[in-house]
Amino acid sequence: MDVPKLYQPNQIARYFLAKADDEIGDQISNLKLQKLCYYAQGVAVAARNEPFFRAAIEAWAHGPVVPELYQFYRDHGANGIPAPADLRLDDYDAADRMILDDVFDYYGQYSAWRLREMTHQEPPWKEAYERGMNHVISIDALRDYFSAEVAADYAQKYEQISRR
Repeated sequence: MDVPKLYQPNQIARYFLAKADDEIGDQISNLKLQKLCYYAQGVAVAARNEPFFRAAIEAWAHGPVVPELYQFYRDHGANGIPAPADLRLDDYDAADRMILDDVFDYYGQYSAWRLREMTHQEPPWKEAYERGMNHVISIDALRDYFSAEVAADYAQKYEQISRR
């Protein structure tokens, strides 16, 4: 199997933002976006055996955060972030879109605050968090946790789609 494609964190963020349906009041705040990107990275590491992006995810007080994404979207505060108008789906491999869609379909149903609470119960954040320190959540910690959460047949499905 080829080495999976590497993305920029904002490519992953933009994918999620494009999936939000503003017409039904489905908006993604910076807090929610951070959690969706964390879950995408975790599932990617488990299914692809490689992360989606190389940027660090840090354990902040309100859960996992990709600092460069936080800085990019911080001006939106707690408000919804507008969907990008120019997302090109062909920039994403089909198997990676499967992961992103599945993460959005499952985790996107929850509020930002609920996602925050969920991450606070999970070992990657709990083991990295130290008040005021913003420690990095390692790829190994994500792999250890999410490999137990992601079914083996899901990883096989990813591999089958990526070979097409």
